[in-house]
Amino acid sequence: MDLRDYKLSLEIRIDWSDLDLYQHVNNVSFMRYLQSGRVNFWEATGIYENYNNSNRGTMLVSTHCNFKKSLYYPGKAIVKTRLGYIKNSSFSLNHLVLNEDGEICAEGEDVVVCYDFDENKTFRIPEELRAILKKF
Repeated sequence: MDLRDYKLSLEIRIDWSDLDLYQHVNNVSFMRYLQSGRVNFWEATGIYENYNNSNRGTMLVSTHCNFKKSLYYPGKAIVKTRLGYIKNSSFSLNHLVLNEDGEICAEGEDVVVCYDFDENKTFRIPEELRAILKKF
């Protein structure tokens, strides 16, 4: 796995509230880290801005996370995100959650659909958005 394939990176400070009974980052916190990576992608690609202007955006339909190694407080989680695949109205995002030493602590994948919130239905990914997505 080549980390250079992950064009987006986000550093998140691990908070005390992220921990569980065993004093390591709780699994739920990992899902929040993936969400932060997803939102970072929405901002970088213009999906978030487009949604604000048109009420058309993306909707998460599936997410999962494979836990590889614990994260601890104090510390940082580095979330790396890239485009996985593009289909007609859906695409996937791949995420890595790394510790400060660059070790992979979790691998995640999201599947999202392009969704028109006024018409309550999916729509085909426009070519201009498809071109932007492919850069990531």
